[in-house]
Amino acid sequence: MTLFATNFGFPQRSSVQSAATPLPTEGPLPSFEGAVSWLNSRPLEARDLRGKVVLVEFWTFTCINWLRQLPYVRAWAEKYKSHGLVVIGVHTPEFSFEKNADNVRRATKQMRVEYPIAVDSDYAVWRAFNNQYWPALYFADAQGRIRHHVFGEGEYERSERVLQQLLIEGGSRGVGNDLALVNVQGSEAPADWSNLGSAENYVGYQRTEGFASAGGPVLDRAHLYSVPERLDLNKWALAGEWTMRPEATALSQPGGRIAYRFHARDLHLVMGPGPRGNPVRFRVFIDGKPAGAAHGSDLDSQGNGTVTESRMYQLIRQQSPIVDRLFEIEFLDSGAEAFSFTFG
Repeated sequence: MTLFATNFGFPQRSSVQSAATPLPTEGPLPSFEGAVSWLNSRPLEARDLRGKVVLVEFWTFTCINWLRQLPYVRAWAEKYKSHGLVVIGVHTPEFSFEKNADNVRRATKQMRVEYPIAVDSDYAVWRAFNNQYWPALYFADAQGRIRHHVFGEGEYERSERVLQQLLIEGGSRGVGNDLALVNVQGSEAPADWSNLGSAENYVGYQRTEGFASAGGPVLDRAHLYSVPERLDLNKWALAGEWTMRPEATALSQPGGRIAYRFHARDLHLVMGPGPRGNPVRFRVFIDGKPAGAAHGSDLDSQGNGTVTESRMYQLIRQQSPIVDRLFEIEFLDSGAEAFSFTFG
């Protein structure tokens, strides 16, 4: 298990017992002292959390798995705050641009994250929890003991039952057993797991798989690439002049393309406008035609979009039948940086 072990792709299942049975004690709730700053709150210390049930959520704003979990955590924070629940989001970055405080602040606002956020750019809180996943949930009781955890997506009803149980154990009255109403829209919608045949893949050379341009990656310098006549499933390629770096691949000249053969309802690409920050226009094609009805939320109906900031872009959301498709994105301006593909 690596430091950056993630759950992009398929849901994992926690090994902890059902909330209907006694919950084990997994250890004390670690400190948040290593956070470099806080959003939506002053820094929270042990004395602030004494007697409270605490839900700790590890996230990073480009993670599609976290984004699909977010509406549930958002709903729990609202429903149970009057019963003594404190939700703390720990933002631990995966990519370098996610360390930028302005980017985290912007994402927090755009994604309507209103509970306290510990900005963990130095991984101090991550290490204190010995965490390895985005997203990860840790449930602590009113005595400051971790009693449950979930790594990855899913188990939403079970997680809410655990919260109810811990709140009742802590002396809260009127908690009830009804579940929160969760509003799921757009990129937050659950993946189509039954049709998901493509997993997360990185575009930087350090962690990429399935790169199919002739000659392979040319590291850390501009190179002219081409797309082979045919791409097999889960293979990808570049066309045009690109510079492949460990974390991302950057376009040197206008007109460059990325092609990817995938099998999923949704396709997302984490990308940014590069160091200069100038908007980068692009067009998306599926099986050689403009995306049209298969366009994601970051495209218009003709398959056109613009990279304006570093984040995850939803480029494809197609209707059934879900079969192998050839995705292509063509950039009309230079400067774009591509970081990773995720699917849903």
